[in-house]
Order: sequence, then structure tokens, then C-alpha cells
Amino acid sequence: MQLYNTLSAEERAIMIDDAGKQRLTLSFYAYAQISNPTQFRNDLFLAWDPLGVLGRIYVAHEGINAQLSLPADNFYAFKDTVEAYDFMKDMRLNIAVEHDDHSFLKLTVKVRDKIVADGLNDDTFDVTNIGIHLKAKEFNEILENPNTIVVDFRNHYESEIGYFKGAITPDVDTFRESLPIINEQLQDFKEDKNLVMYCTGGIRCEKASAYFKHQGFKNVFQLEGGIINYAKQIKEEGLESKFIGKNFVFDHRLGERITDDIVSQCHQCGEPCDVHTNCVNEGCHLLFIQCDSCKEKMHGCCSPECVEIIHLPEEEQKAIRRGIKNGNKIFKKGKSDVLTFKNNHDPLANVPNLSELIKSKPLVKKEPKIKKQYIGQGTHFFPKPSIAQFLIEENEINIGDTILIKGSTTGEQKLVIDKMFVNDIESEKAVSGDVVTFKVPFRIRLSDKIYKILE
Repeated sequence: MQLYNTLSAEERAIMIDDAGKQRLTLSFYAYAQISNPTQFRNDLFLAWDPLGVLGRIYVAHEGINAQLSLPADNFYAFKDTVEAYDFMKDMRLNIAVEHDDHSFLKLTVKVRDKIVADGLNDDTFDVTNIGIHLKAKEFNEILENPNTIVVDFRNHYESEIGYFKGAITPDVDTFRESLPIINEQLQDFKEDKNLVMYCTGGIRCEKASAYFKHQGFKNVFQLEGGIINYAKQIKEEGLESKFIGKNFVFDHRLGERITDDIVSQCHQCGEPCDVHTNCVNEGCHLLFIQCDSCKEKMHGCCSPECVEIIHLPEEEQKAIRRGIKNGNKIFKKGKSDVLTFKNNHDPLANVPNLSELIKSKPLVKKEPKIKKQYIGQGTHFFPKPSIAQFLIEENEINIGDTILIKGSTTGEQKLVIDKMFVNDIESEKAVSGDVVTFKVPFRIRLSDKIYKILE
């Protein structure tokens, strides 16, 4: 019973391209009482994996939060698997405004303490006692009311590239930080103001609206389906967009354009820009805004230090990365000291010239070419016992042979075969047409090739 991914992101991308099918990107959430989140998680994986569902899904005792993509042909089959649960029947599925077949490249279903971390430990707080849902037209109307306070319950890196006009946008890194801040700031308006809130897809506002009702606010409203559903409704109904700029999304795209307004700036030179990127240096991976000009001059990096690192040999880069845990710091994009626009420095002043950088590195002695013979390709990897499976397509391998396993992600790995199973039977020799398995000290991918090293 397979309950986890067995393919790498690179292999999945190739499979998606080869399939040639349009994929839908969508999101949804539901608050509910789930007695056994682990069993629920396993059931979802078994139902969705055969349908080609890819994405990031969190389940907890309090419900489910999902962002995913799937082949458009499988949409109704997927919907049937969701509506098999009473608490998800007739649930709104937010379909993305823009589609990208590579928005997700793995299916990850994780059990969490909560589907939205709120930092609250209050047994009297009822998350189902929520504020009034507003559709796009109603939301536009209440924004015009001078008695309305509208609050953005997203994080600073989300609201920076797009927001509703006149909204309070807290300078926070996480949702849990915003709840006490807004509660303190609005203590004097519990009785007489409309407290209106929004987020990306509605899940954070669902909980926030219940929290503020619990805190004694009388007139609490939330944008139904968040910005994603709002964008869909204004397009269908021909309404004016009160939201300006882009909506940040947590997948490969990092944003959906709602209007042509550019409300943010490049974090390196200050030019108008709303394109998020991650620093190319994988040991950094900082999320920040970078214009095309700075991207070219900074080689996709956030700082001169990272530019220098990415031009080191791969083994040196790996040594630098070893032990580094980025965690949520990658989202502190507007708060990192390396982002020069904030600090009013010339972002390009200390960027090393690439040709000079290469010249300054010691020459590496060229390794002699390895004589090798093609044998076959990977067909499976069993992660727990670390067993690799290959189909022998040409020639043969024997116990005692030195082999080379090669792939774009795996790199080049050599090892000596001291024990192997051929067609599930322990054997000393494998020939064309055989399926061979043996233990390896690293992960292989389906695109990996196996060669025999020749003396």
C-alpha cells in the first residue's frame, strides 16, 4: 500500500509534460471534528494518488486545508472522493484564475496539530461560530460604508504585492501574530464598527472571524472564498475590482494577477515590480521581489555573497548548505538586511564579475574519462530499506562489478555490487530483460541510468 511519493519533482514534471493534459489548480478548506486525522490522511492519499492529484494538504482534528492540482479530466472523480465525507459535501472549490501545469509536483498530505496555526489555547473558543460571509458584490458595497474597518489577515509578503484599497495590512510574518495585534488596536470599536476581513482563500478569515466574535466584536464579516473567489466573481459579474495588484499564492507561480496595478517595488533597486522569486542559492532560498534587470545582474541572487556561492563547485556549495535550516526565514523578504533597496545601498556595487570570479578559482584537474557500458534504467526505489530496482535492457552485470548510477538529480554514484536479487531471487548474474534489485546508500530516480564500469 503506497502512502507516499516515489517520484522526484523532476520526474513528475516530465510525466506531466508527456501526458499532455490540462491541469486545474484549486484550493479548499473545511473546519470539522476529525477523530482520527492519520487514518483520514491515509484514505485521502489512496483516493487521490491514482487520480494524478498533486499538492500540499494539511489535516488535523479541526479539519482540512488543501492547495492542489489535478488533470481537468479527473475533476468530477476527484469531487466524488471529497463529497464522500459529509462535512465536505457542497463545499466550495476555489479554482485558480491562472493555471500552471507545474504549480505542484508532489502529493504531500500531512497531519498537523491545526490546519491554521493560531497560537490560541482556549477551550471555550468555538471555531465554527463565524462571521457573516460576503460575496464580491456585497463586499464591494460594505467597503464603501464609512463605518467599515477592513483588515487583511495575510502576511506582509502577501499584502505587499496586492490588497484591497483602504485595508489595514499588519506587518507580520505569520497569521498567529496578527490576531492579538488587531484585537488590541480595535478594542474601542467592538460595538459600532463593521469589522470586515479577507485572506487568500478564506480559511484564515474563517478562524479570525470566529476569534473576534469570541472577543466580543458585534458586527463581523468575511469575504467568502477569499481573494481567489472574489477575482472569479468580479470577472463573471463584470464588477469593479476593489482589490489592486496581485494575489500571492503558495505554489510554483507565487502570484495571480488581479489588476494591472503594480503596488510594490524591487527589493534591490526600488523600481516598480511585483514578481516574487527565491534566491538561486539553495542554501539561502530567500523569498523576495526582483526585477528583470536585477535578476540578470545579480544572477537571480539576493546578495553578492550568494552570487559568489552559486559559482563555487557543487561540492563546495553542498558543504556550505550542510546543516542549514531555512525554515520560515525565507518569507522575511522585506526584512532581510541583504535586500539593498531597504538599506539604500547600490545592489550591484559588490557583485563579483563572473569572468573574474571564474579566473580567481584554482583550476580543477580534469578527471580521466570513465569507460562504461550501458546496462539499463531505474524502475523503482523502496525508501525504507533503501533498495533500488532497475530493468536490465542491454548487456549484463555480475556480483563484484563496479557500477555507475547517473541522473540529473542523483548525480554520478559509483558502487560495487556485493549482493543482488534478480527477478526476486538472489543471484550472481543479471542479463537483458531481468529486473534486478540491490541496496544503495542514496535515493535513485526513475530517470536514472545504470552503467557497468569497464577496466
